[in-house]
Amino acid sequence: MDRIDRNILAELQTDGRLSVTELAERVGLSLSPCHRRVKALEQSGIIRGYRAHLDPVCLGYNFSAIVFVTLREGDRRAVSAFEDAVKDLPQITLAQRLFGDPDYLLHITTRDLPAFQQLYDEKLSGLPGVQRLTSTLVMKTVIQDRPLPL
Repeated sequence: MDRIDRNILAELQTDGRLSVTELAERVGLSLSPCHRRVKALEQSGIIRGYRAHLDPVCLGYNFSAIVFVTLREGDRRAVSAFEDAVKDLPQITLAQRLFGDPDYLLHITTRDLPAFQQLYDEKLSGLPGVQRLTSTLVMKTVIQDRPLPL
């Protein structure tokens, strides 16, 4: 990956809706080489896809929480069962397995506190292998979806 590839990635991180023509102009390439480079970055998996970033508050999702999860067991079967189960909960917008204790960090978005409480009581507490859940509420999002430093 060279400087031009990094410039292409930086531009696409900022605006994934750029036409190849506009992208080529911004990075100083003609259309065909720019298109080839973008396709190569997609095929290599560096570019995983394109999507719209939505404002949760504008859509009525006014509540965010972070939940730390500690599992009873750390064997492969328990980890797999837990990870498969969290994939079925659309309110979990980010799930990360951690080293040490706790085992997982979940970012959760719901419409309000009662919706979070219902999710917590009916779904999260019943996830396979859960020993302990610890939650904290998000006061304010300072940085979100920051582009990677290229």
